[in-house]
Amino acid sequence: MILKNFVVFEGIDGAGTSTQLKILSHRPEKLHICAEPTTQATGRFLREILGGKIEVDPRTAAFLFAADRAEHIWGKDGIENLLKTNDAVICDRYIFSSLAYQSVSCGEELPAMLNSVFPLPQILFFFDIDPAISLKRISGRGVTEIYENKEYLDQTRNRYLEVIQRFKNNPDAKDMEIVIIDATQTKEEISKIIWSHISKLPIFNK
Repeated sequence: MILKNFVVFEGIDGAGTSTQLKILSHRPEKLHICAEPTTQATGRFLREILGGKIEVDPRTAAFLFAADRAEHIWGKDGIENLLKTNDAVICDRYIFSSLAYQSVSCGEELPAMLNSVFPLPQILFFFDIDPAISLKRISGRGVTEIYENKEYLDQTRNRYLEVIQRFKNNPDAKDMEIVIIDATQTKEEISKIIWSHISKLPIFNK
């Protein structure tokens, strides 16, 4: 199932998705911008795990990400209901993050099973970047998360590319547009590419 007017940004840590969300937040069009993990209780708990303050088994984390996502999609104030109010929804991270990051730590089978029930976005933007470059960006923040090391990010980037190729070959995902962005371009160049696709969403072309 494809959710019309639903857009997802994906990429390893430091790829620049947050910068582009900030740029979109200043546009005059009606855009609802969100992220996963969410700001709800499950999401806040996941942030503690990602920050290294709480340690759980990788399989437990996979279940928690799926639970947070379920409420984000289907909850009272979730994405499906937001789309009914004529908003375009732009989300930083979604099922593709779980299929990439969590498959590195707990294998492919569990994340694939947990995330098979969720609808797909109309557009997936993948910000592709060499982990060595992304880590230089991350080092300037002063805060790192448990996945932010070169070996893990190298594996995650490779998993992302494998996941994207599988979706490209999946007939059930044929209506999902996949845009791969060279994340080493300037933020202005990337912003233009992104808007050239988002501006074609049905909500902006009635």
